[in-house]
Amino acid sequence: MVNKHPRLEAAREFIDLNLDSDLDVEGLSRVACLSKYHFHRQFSSFYGISVANYVRLLRLKKASYLLVYKPQMSVTEIALDCRYENSESFSRAFRRVFELSPSEFRVSPDWEKWGNHFEAIYRLRSDPKMNADDFDVSIIHFDSTDIAVIEHQGVPIQIGESVAKFREWRKSQNISYKQTRIFNIFYDNPDDLDDASLFRVDIGCLYEDKMDLSCGFIKKKTIPGGRFAKVRFVGSSDSIGMVVRYLYERWLPASGERLRDYPVTLERVSFFPFVPEPEAITDILLPIE
Repeated sequence: MVNKHPRLEAAREFIDLNLDSDLDVEGLSRVACLSKYHFHRQFSSFYGISVANYVRLLRLKKASYLLVYKPQMSVTEIALDCRYENSESFSRAFRRVFELSPSEFRVSPDWEKWGNHFEAIYRLRSDPKMNADDFDVSIIHFDSTDIAVIEHQGVPIQIGESVAKFREWRKSQNISYKQTRIFNIFYDNPDDLDDASLFRVDIGCLYEDKMDLSCGFIKKKTIPGGRFAKVRFVGSSDSIGMVVRYLYERWLPASGERLRDYPVTLERVSFFPFVPEPEAITDILLPIE
């Protein structure tokens, strides 16, 4: 197991949990119990991203999700919620990164281009060196469950487009995320593919007889009942990959269990931006015999 840097991790976790608060290097250096004269350089050296850029990117990530998934919020409300002084300073910062105004992004988000800006965040959160934890694994029986899904095939960074399409269909059925169970079925690990465009994942929700599937891009499927190894993970979706790696690489060999012929399944109990990113809850389910 690779050791973390506990003091820097304390500061980074503080940022994740207090993104809506004032964050400055002096205060964060106190959280880390490190000299303010060296903290910034240590953070950048260890994580490969500066403190200021880490905070800025997380706030812009939150803002972009709010723009798309909470249309009832105005640009000004989002700006203030993401700790900008006003909508003008927010719009300048947003355009500087995404080359679109917040309003333009809201109407037509380019998720592939958007995702390129968060590679550093994703790498940090999914790096097993930074997340060398053990996870509580329970064995559960999962009842056979019918789901309605949209099949995504393409580079992972384009998932946002499929999510948006599925969300619009779900809204047309008058089913909110609070009224249903949300699932993802992962058929591939993008890290194992020579061609990332072959990556496949189903994005779905609990099937109901009243649903209209005539649009052609929504299919009815069934998650087979049976035994699953389950980890309830609390935190950003960016880190889910390292939990799955833990199940395959460490838990499974030590457990004596054998895998069943079905993909890794996620149930999104609560998710960003409807809850703060560090508070999102995901049940990660590994099918076993």
